[in-house]
Amino acid sequence: MDEREASGGSVAADDERAKGGAGTPALTDTDERTGRDAPRRDDDARRGGDAAHDTVEAAVRAQLSKALGGVRGMIEAAVPTIGFTTAYVIGKDVRLAAAVGVGAAVLLLLVRIAQRSTPQFVLNSLVGIAIAAFFALRSGRAEDAFIPGILLNAGYAVGMIFSILVRWPVVGFIIGSVTGDPTGWRSDPGVVRLCTRLTWLLAVPNVLRVAVQYPIYLADGDQSALLGAAKIVMGWPLQVAALAAMVWVLARGRTPITPPRAPTS
Repeated sequence: MDEREASGGSVAADDERAKGGAGTPALTDTDERTGRDAPRRDDDARRGGDAAHDTVEAAVRAQLSKALGGVRGMIEAAVPTIGFTTAYVIGKDVRLAAAVGVGAAVLLLLVRIAQRSTPQFVLNSLVGIAIAAFFALRSGRAEDAFIPGILLNAGYAVGMIFSILVRWPVVGFIIGSVTGDPTGWRSDPGVVRLCTRLTWLLAVPNVLRVAVQYPIYLADGDQSALLGAAKIVMGWPLQVAALAAMVWVLARGRTPITPPRAPTS
């Protein structure tokens, strides 16, 4: 092979690498040193940057914050209930109270749309207050607006406690969503214990809400004002307290995230 052919082959190979063609993948600086890191970074990019968390604790903190929508998301969840309860205590009119609660949620949704920010948490709040209003309007009793919330919290509590008893704590699936392996976390006893503790902390607010609000609902007389106050106090303030306890637990440990192993041929 003469010098021109060798030179032409080298240029073609360079062009192929520059275009990212199928021939030879472009190498980064790290690739030239180790030849192994680029595929792992590509996998990280495909997972949307979640691999930026190098510990289980950091991943859980980030995912929980995302799930709750931060302070604004929690406030938006409370405002419709505050509007419903306040309107009923003042006017003693279920229809008016339902209209105020739903109207507050719709107003919050319009603000989100105007700001072009995600409406996810406002939509959750709107659906919740709409279901509550349906129950109250159907029976004519304001107390019935709180039944869906009580049932929902009972369902969450039962589901999370059951997941702990069968050693599949729900918080573990947050780890799975980060590592890309939904069940791989169960192979590490330390991670399972951590997820079990965090799932207990996540379940406690649901258990307390049912334990306090359901007896109030069963009590004689109009208990709507007391139920509204209990729901507000035991809503995001209680959730924040539970999350603070979870952050304390998470801050004490640094359990490394182990990505799923590639299948061997």
